[in-house]
Amino acid sequence: MSTTTAGCNDSKSLSDKQRRILKYLQNHASDRTYFKSRLIAADLELSAKEVGTNMPAVTDAATDLSIEKWGYSSGTTWMVTAWRSG
Repeated sequence: MSTTTAGCNDSKSLSDKQRRILKYLQNHASDRTYFKSRLIAADLELSAKEVGTNMPAVTDAATDLSIEKWGYSSGTTWMVTAWRSG
């Protein structure tokens, strides 16, 4: 069920929704690890389905994050970890 990536795609090729989701995750990855699609959706005024549909592209484009589809309990949960440079 899990897929991890350190994507290499250019975020310029993302749609507006995908860029918003990526920015949201980048901004919150330092203080949280697990994200539910429905809670991301509520914060970004999207539907949970829109978040889930766009996450594969976000995952591919996220060069600074590791994003895993973690589980499904009352909605999809994503585990997001910021890559540490060093």
